[in-house]
Amino acid sequence: MRLVVGAALVDDLRRPRSLLAARRSAPPALAGRWELPGGKVEPGEEPVAALHRELREELGVDVELGAEVPGPAGGAWPLGGDLVMRVWWARVLRGGPAPLQDHDELRWLSPGEWSSVDWLPGDVPLVQRLAATAG
Repeated sequence: MRLVVGAALVDDLRRPRSLLAARRSAPPALAGRWELPGGKVEPGEEPVAALHRELREELGVDVELGAEVPGPAGGAWPLGGDLVMRVWWARVLRGGPAPLQDHDELRWLSPGEWSSVDWLPGDVPLVQRLAATAG
């Protein structure tokens, strides 16, 4: 299994209202679909360190991590093939999110809009869980 890490980037860790969605620009098979920001964990890299690195590379932000969002597959979220994803709640500490790498648009989704974009299939059940948890 190959591990991917992601962030449910929100405005407030205690009472999340806005969620950041990132629209893929590459690869072509994923372009135009939305996802939570993050990426693959490199060999020998700790998942939390990988998430901080990916968010700096993709969005230009430093974040505070909150709780992990446990998934149905041993705590992870299946993405298809041999990929599984671990996800943490997060909020921006420094920087303003910008689509620096692999994305062409970012969108803050308000309450009730969290399911309004065309999420990648692996992110759909995760976003549903996030919305239910944020309540």
